[in-house]
Amino acid sequence: MSRPADDRSVAPLSNSLQSVPWQTWFAEGVRFVIAPLILFLSGFFTADFLLSGVYTWPRTSRALALTLTIAILSYEFVYKEQKTKQTDHGTLSPLQTVLYSCLLPYGIGALALLALVRLAS
Repeated sequence: MSRPADDRSVAPLSNSLQSVPWQTWFAEGVRFVIAPLILFLSGFFTADFLLSGVYTWPRTSRALALTLTIAILSYEFVYKEQKTKQTDHGTLSPLQTVLYSCLLPYGIGALALLALVRLAS
């Protein structure tokens, strides 16, 4: 006699299919919202540190920690995610994605501080 099909064998497949849209939504949210915002603010505060001329150990360690944090964010959540999604269907390469989602906001943040300094003087 054959045994009836067990529902447990179907459950992992349905759970994995339901989690894919959430993972895609989270990855795109990090790439288009969280990473650019964090990197814009990081560029602003790094430029502030460099232009201030006050290089005490606590401020230097905060700037180094900020730099390390944004490097990890850029690599783990933007570069690696884009590398797993990369196909030959016209998507951006992982390095281009890091450029647009991370480096440009960082540079714009630094330029924003320079613009504010110029307006203040």
